[in-house]
Amino acid sequence: MIEVTKDNFDQEVRNSSGLVMVDWWGPKCEHCLELMPHVEELEKRYGDRMKFCKVNTAGNRRLAIGEKVLGLPAMVFYRDGQRVAELSGQDLMPEDIEAKIKELID
Repeated sequence: MIEVTKDNFDQEVRNSSGLVMVDWWGPKCEHCLELMPHVEELEKRYGDRMKFCKVNTAGNRRLAIGEKVLGLPAMVFYRDGQRVAELSGQDLMPEDIEAKIKELID
């Protein structure tokens, strides 16, 4: 997964063509840390059809606020630089993320 910060967000997400998923996480968010291995597995399965990025919100609060990410964990999907979908909340499951990926890549 590509580590994204305020410095490369435009390059990696807004200026990308195709589908990009951004995993917004924080080091104190236990559910974020639980989901991370599952998201990395999804990247192995679908990485040939879309880009996977992650943002540590602890060092990128302004970027998170600017992107209207108000709760963690959050998976935000962009197509050709435009936000097209978001999944978030403590009840977010790996199956939910994979279902959204399948919906968006088909």
